Amino acid sequence: SKHCVNLDNRTANVSVKPFELDTGFQFELHVTVSGKKINVSEIPELPIPKDWMRDKLELHFYKTKQAAGGGEIENVTYNKGAGTAVITFLKPG
Repeated sequence: SKHCVNLDNRTANVSVKPFELDTGFQFELHVTVSGKKINVSEIPELPIPKDWMRDKLELHFYKTKQAAGGGEIENVTYNKGAGTAVITFLKPG
């Protein structure tokens, strides 16, 4: 729980303390798939900034590469008011 960290030629003694993260959000997405783009609809409005939701969508669809498709993302267009997004991949698949 205790560590020694060197910062700019100075040593700092730090200790680690546990903390709780806020509860995550779970929601269901409806998806229409084409060769290079995915249209996502019925995205619930969550109390997070628009760019956070865009990042979460990008990470989710990038991570699905190992499971069932997905891959490198070229662009994410998110419309918070409409609850929709268009995920564009670099390569069709």
